[in-house]
Amino acid sequence: MAMTMTGEVQLAAPRQAVWDKLNDPEVLKACIPGCEELERTDDQGFRATAKMKVGPVSARFKGKVTLSDLDPPNGYRISGEGEGGVAGFAKGGATVALADKDGGTLLSYNVEAQIGGKLAQLGQRLINGAAKKLADEFFANFAKAVQG
Repeated sequence: MAMTMTGEVQLAAPRQAVWDKLNDPEVLKACIPGCEELERTDDQGFRATAKMKVGPVSARFKGKVTLSDLDPPNGYRISGEGEGGVAGFAKGGATVALADKDGGTLLSYNVEAQIGGKLAQLGQRLINGAAKKLADEFFANFAKAVQG
């Protein structure tokens, strides 16, 4: 099952500060819902563990995340894949762009993901709703982190 999602968030912080936080594993770990572990593996990657619940399916996903197309402080591409045992798998990526706007920074994102296994059997509406909720939660947490 494939899905896409786009959105933007206005942040009351300069672009360089937003960029720095987007590249800080401690900040990301604190902002990602259910994230239990996020550690740098090399210059452009992280190893992650996150616990997620989507409808009746609960799973601990272990996976890796890679940053590419780095264009400081304008944006990057983040991609990852995770394995959740019998719950299934998730893989995908997002393009993140930063632009100066209204004395702060406008963060735009474009996500595409694929899921399989038990998760994919839950239905598109439930999955899309859960993905939107996770994205909203992440960006609410990230906005707090960026604005101190």
